[in-house]
Amino acid sequence: MTNRTAKVSIIGAGAVGATLAQRVAEDGMADVVLLDVAKNMAIAKSLDISDSAPILGHERTVLGTDSFESISSSDIVVITAGLSRKPGMTREDLVMKNAEIVKGVSDNIKKYASSSIVIVVTNPLDTMTYLAYKMCGFVRARVFGMAGVLDGSRLTALIAEELKVPRSSVETCVMGSHGDTMVAVLSKTLVNGRNVSEMLPPQKLDMIVQRTKDRGAEIVGLLGTGSAYYSPSAAVFKMLRAILNNTGETMVVSSYLEGEYGLRDICIGVPCKIGREGIDKVVEIGLSDDERRSLSKSAQAIKGAIALI
Repeated sequence: MTNRTAKVSIIGAGAVGATLAQRVAEDGMADVVLLDVAKNMAIAKSLDISDSAPILGHERTVLGTDSFESISSSDIVVITAGLSRKPGMTREDLVMKNAEIVKGVSDNIKKYASSSIVIVVTNPLDTMTYLAYKMCGFVRARVFGMAGVLDGSRLTALIAEELKVPRSSVETCVMGSHGDTMVAVLSKTLVNGRNVSEMLPPQKLDMIVQRTKDRGAEIVGLLGTGSAYYSPSAAVFKMLRAILNNTGETMVVSSYLEGEYGLRDICIGVPCKIGREGIDKVVEIGLSDDERRSLSKSAQAIKGAIALI
C-alpha cells in the first residue's frame, strides 16, 4: 500500500457494517465506502457518521451508496451483507440464503476491486469465506474470514469475569468453525502465564467454553431481532489495523488450508500471521490429541455445509 489514504469498502450497512464504518472513520485509518442494496440506509448512516466527524476531529470520508463501482481501488473489502440469525436459527440455517448474496458480492469484488484483500463476516462464516475465496479467484492470502478473533475475545471476557482478573491478563486461542463446533484450545489458554486448567476445575471450564459457543445465540435471543454487532465489528477492526499497519500480528482467522493441520480445501479458523498482503503465514501450533480430534470434527461440520452450496 502507498502513502495515500487507505480505502476500506464495507458491503452491508446493517448493524455490523455501520458500526465498523464508524470505528474505521473515527480511528482515522481509512476512508470508507458503505454499500448496501438498501441505498437510502447506507446514505443515511454515512451522513450520520460524517456529521460526527467535526465533533470528534477526524478528516476521513464515509460514502453511502448502492453502486459497486464505488469500491474500485479499495485496499480492503469487508463482506457483512446477508441475513442475520433469528432466535432458534443456527448459522447453518443461513447457508443457502446467504450463499446467493455472497456469490453476487464476490462477482462484483472481482470486477471492481480485483487488487483488494477480502474479509468475510457473513454467516455461516467459514462456508461463506470458502465461497468468496472460490468465487473471487484471488490467492488465499487475500481472502479470509473473521473467526477466532471474536470467539477468543468472548472466551477471554468470560474467563476474566470468572476469575476476577484483568482481561489483559488472559490469553486465549479458539480455532475451528465460527459456530457450534469451535475449538477452545485450553492447552494454550493462559492467565498471567499460567495455564487456565490450573486455576479453574474442569466442570467450570466446560461451562465457560459452552457459554462461549452459545454467546452469539444468547445475544440473538435477548435482542429478539438482530444479532451481535459491537464485538464482531471490533474483531474486524483489529484485523484491518493489522493489515493497514502491517503489524505481522498472529490471530485466528478463517483461512483456506492446503494441508496445514492435515486439512485441505476448506476454510476454517486457524492462527495466521496478518500483514500488509493479508495472510503472511498460516501458523501451525501444537495441539493435544483431544484438540486435534475436535478440530477434525469441526472441519467435517464445515465440509457438510460447503457441500450444500
